[in-house]
Formats: sequence, C-alpha cells, structure tokens
Amino acid sequence: QVQLGESGGGLVQAGGSLRLSCAASGRIPSTYVMGWFRQAPGKEREFVAGIRWSGSASLYADSVKGRFTISRDNAKNTIYLQMNGLKPEDTAVYYCAADTGSSSYTRPIYRADWEYDYWGQGTQVTVSS
Repeated sequence: QVQLGESGGGLVQAGGSLRLSCAASGRIPSTYVMGWFRQAPGKEREFVAGIRWSGSASLYADSVKGRFTISRDNAKNTIYLQMNGLKPEDTAVYYCAADTGSSSYTRPIYRADWEYDYWGQGTQVTVSS
C-alpha cells in the first residue's frame, strides 16, 4: 500500500505561482503512473497532469499546458506540480494519485480518475482575482 500526502497549497493572487508536493510513504515502483487531479466546488474531479515513474512520459490537461509542470524526484519518492500564471479558475482542491496499473513499464498515462488506486488527502489552492 502506498500512502500519499500533498502539501504546498495556499492562497495566491492571479498570475502568481505555487509549487505542490506529493510525498509517498515508501518507494514508488517503477511501473507506477503518478498524477495530479483537482476538484472545484460543485464540479467533477478533473485530471491535471500525469507522469510515469520511469521514463520521460508526461501528460497535461489542455487547460494547464504551458503553465503547469509536473516533475518527480525518484530518490525522494516525491512528485511536484509547479503552477505558474495561476488563474481564479484554477481554484480547487488538488489531489495526488497513483495508478498502480500492472507490471508493465509501458502503461499509458490515463486521464480518468477511476484508473488511479491511491489518493492523497488533497491540498487547497485558492487563486484570487
């Protein structure tokens, strides 16, 4: 079982930046895919970005391309989400998630939240105008 914990959320003005962190309780297997999701009040959970734990593959939602960057530190069992140029519509609870997939190293990065098996508690990001 992998336990995930997000941090780094807060209140920021439009145009500002935040860096979210997601630390795993233990080593993340190389076959995992790690992702960031967000959920605004009254809205469905939305895929933000994903990264394979091994290799170089990453995927972004169209709404954040060019503004957000997902990265990882394998030695620290941690993924990050650097958020620049924040907009009020980015306001949401941001969740870190792990897709355990299978033993395959070529599993796609999925956008669907039901593909992910472990979730953090979420961290609130509020962007004021």
